[in-house]
Amino acid sequence: MSATRRSLVTPMLFSALDSALQAHLIRTSRERTFADGQIIQQRGDPADGFWLIEAGAVRVGQFLPDGEFRAVALLGAGDSYGELAVFSGKPRIVDAISRGESRVRLIAARPFLDALANYPASTRELLGALSEQLQDTLSILAGLRHGTNPARLAGLLSTMAGDDEGAASVTITQQELADLLGVTRATANAALKDLHRRGLIERGYGRIRIPDPERLARFALD
Repeated sequence: MSATRRSLVTPMLFSALDSALQAHLIRTSRERTFADGQIIQQRGDPADGFWLIEAGAVRVGQFLPDGEFRAVALLGAGDSYGELAVFSGKPRIVDAISRGESRVRLIAARPFLDALANYPASTRELLGALSEQLQDTLSILAGLRHGTNPARLAGLLSTMAGDDEGAASVTITQQELADLLGVTRATANAALKDLHRRGLIERGYGRIRIPDPERLARFALD
């Protein structure tokens, strides 16, 4: 199998909503299509809603002063982002660009907040998802301070491989891996070579095959 997979283990807030509320929000939302590299949102934009990815992938991060984009997350179909800006009512703090062609839905802020008031159980689920996101973020930040780069890369690839049994294939570039790890491309390449030498991954153009995801996950924890 081969797919662009998300780089996070945290639950997406949209998935925590009641299924009836999800269906209502999708029916009343607006779908948009973006080309590869096209900007979906920018820092400073008003929080007029949040995004649900229907197809394709989105890189979330920030543009640096020199114009380079530094990704902090790679999200795929079924993921959502931008909810926190809606809750805070403050301008967005991250940029997002399409990775390949993508289809996304903008869930407008006011209809979402109004509808949420009728689903108290969803409100509780959202609080739980937010708490889990915060805990995982703190865990990730702590992990960035420890471990070798190959081990950190193994952990990232293991997450992106998902829970499916058998071999997995992750579509991602070296630069994207470097951005997600917070290292240079050369450092990411060295870590990839190390994992390849150990037989934990097989490298291809813009794609990494993982023969045994469980073995890769164990290496990340060693």
